[in-house]
Amino acid sequence: MAASSHRLVKLALALLAASKAFADDGPVNPGFEAGNLQGWQVVSGNAFGDRSVSDAASYWGGPFYQDQKFFILGAAQAGEAAVGELKSGSFKASSVLSFLVGGGYDPDNLYIGLVRDRDGKLLLKQTATNDEALIRIVWDTSKWSGQMVHIVIHDSSTSESWGHINFDDLRVGPRALGNGRGLTFHVIGQSNQPGPNKSSVCSRYAADPMRPQYHYTPYQGWINDPAGLAQWNGRHHLFSQFYPDSPFWGPMHWAHAESTDAVHWRELPVALSPKKTSQPGDQSGRFTGSAMVQGGKLHLVFTDFVDTAAHPGAVQESVVVASSSDGVTFTLDSRNPVIPGPPAGAPAFFRDPKVFHDPTDNSWKVAIGASNNAQGQVRLYRSTTSDPFSWSDVGVMYTGDGSTGAVWECPNFFPLGDKWVLFYGGNALGWYETGTFNGTVFKSEKRGLVDAGPASYAMQWYKDESGRNLAITWMGNWPTSKWPSRVNGWAGQQSITRELFLRADGGLGSRPIAELDRLASGPAKRLGPLQVGEAALTIGNTSTARLKLTVNLGASTASAFTLALFQSRAESTLLTYNKGSRTLTLDTNNAGYGQAGKWEAVIAVPADNKLALDIFLDRSVLEVFAGDGTVMSATVWPRYRESTGISLVGRDGAVAVAAVSLTPLGSSWC
Repeated sequence: MAASSHRLVKLALALLAASKAFADDGPVNPGFEAGNLQGWQVVSGNAFGDRSVSDAASYWGGPFYQDQKFFILGAAQAGEAAVGELKSGSFKASSVLSFLVGGGYDPDNLYIGLVRDRDGKLLLKQTATNDEALIRIVWDTSKWSGQMVHIVIHDSSTSESWGHINFDDLRVGPRALGNGRGLTFHVIGQSNQPGPNKSSVCSRYAADPMRPQYHYTPYQGWINDPAGLAQWNGRHHLFSQFYPDSPFWGPMHWAHAESTDAVHWRELPVALSPKKTSQPGDQSGRFTGSAMVQGGKLHLVFTDFVDTAAHPGAVQESVVVASSSDGVTFTLDSRNPVIPGPPAGAPAFFRDPKVFHDPTDNSWKVAIGASNNAQGQVRLYRSTTSDPFSWSDVGVMYTGDGSTGAVWECPNFFPLGDKWVLFYGGNALGWYETGTFNGTVFKSEKRGLVDAGPASYAMQWYKDESGRNLAITWMGNWPTSKWPSRVNGWAGQQSITRELFLRADGGLGSRPIAELDRLASGPAKRLGPLQVGEAALTIGNTSTARLKLTVNLGASTASAFTLALFQSRAESTLLTYNKGSRTLTLDTNNAGYGQAGKWEAVIAVPADNKLALDIFLDRSVLEVFAGDGTVMSATVWPRYRESTGISLVGRDGAVAVAAVSLTPLGSSWC
């Protein structure tokens, strides 16, 4: 493995300090600003040529983010399936090199490579992320400093989907580490990841500038839905849909971690793995499910998904059980499948069983995501005997109106206060509905989004041993292609643990659990009361912290105020409250590599007319909780190390700040 990002940060500072002593010996036309392939050679194939040099500014997912005007757009010359290789002129390696890469993820067939001239040896290579947008890769090339090398843009992929690679702005020497305006690039790239046996999990996680420090992530691989959430024998168990072999969705496993406080996590062995298969491309796996504590054991109740393309005639989705007496090793039940599939004549979509105890008739029941091919549904099953895995079909518990999706995933159903809560995933969003339940049928009274931001799906509920209703959500969504952490070998993060409650308007609210206070790694910086006008107030500089802000709306003359987070001269995430419309707006259009856009939520006016915000910043992750229970989550992925500023500014008047506190937070792994 190459040096860690910590080493490159030190190298960056040294090189920048001594930059006048270095010559930039990169190749001719390193960013294609000549508007052609001057200085570059087509080595083979037809994937690259004059039409590869593009000045297109955007694509279906947003800007390309090229440097200056021109860049290599890999599909522009001859389409996706074309193959070939493009070679730069030779140059003398310095201690560091960087470039922009986009396009398809295929480490074997799509990559940017550093090649030594004298023997043609491929020294380093980097693929992209299945996103057209360009991201900055930084390589430590100090071991080859002074040697003659060149860059290759390699495409041997014949795929018609993501079968190309994009490239721009090769930088050699001090310029490789910053933008020349006092900003330093985050060091990212797979080859900079320390190996799992090289250091402790705490230091390995800290070395990656993309990685959240107190949100659960896989060390390598992909995660999505949280699953099997439970507290058993005093320990909280978090399982996640997991693919260990690449930072993309694949045949689903279940990753497993445990905690004594639902804040600090310890990784455990993979709990569930797919059946062994001899079929190439078989996507069968262990889909989402839930946990049940019964008979002194922890039982996982989940979807067994069979890829019917690889297994024609098989039942696509059934419900199976695996049990454990030690919370580590899970054994499949001999009676599987405990529910063999959807009822006769029902669509094949039948997934994500969520077990719950129903106090209306003192029975165990299971809610399962389903469809009638037009509207999402939840089917209900009931345990009819003392055997908790003998289930009978009660029928369709609830059918949507189609506006929240034709199919529903990851349904959760439970009593809360004097209401019942249903939430589910539909149309790539997390929805909740509150209402009444008679033991068989749910009647909805109110509907809304579980999370008003872009980074929430497949939330799962569980009740802890103290009786609290807790939940964790996947901080991602299916439509987005913005997973820059893929270049570091991982993708996906889970939210902090939230406590659920009924809002005053009958909707579902969330707040951070009290145990998160244990993450504090130092004293809080406190400000207020004070007035903040159009001259911005600097609150602090950090990307791993908890920010609490209380604004006295009655005493404020400003029409709005904006919090800038992850802020530098080049980028920031903006959180704006408009007093007249009572809307909270999250703006990530200039925030970094993450999903760009604006998201809004109307915040209920509190009885004391004081707006409270509780904000968690974690390197690339943002969770915002308002006092009324509204939550907005986003993944941000800043480009620069200096993007740590936090400031507040008023608009058209003064903001009456009752109190501000900024608390540094530590790692959930240390």
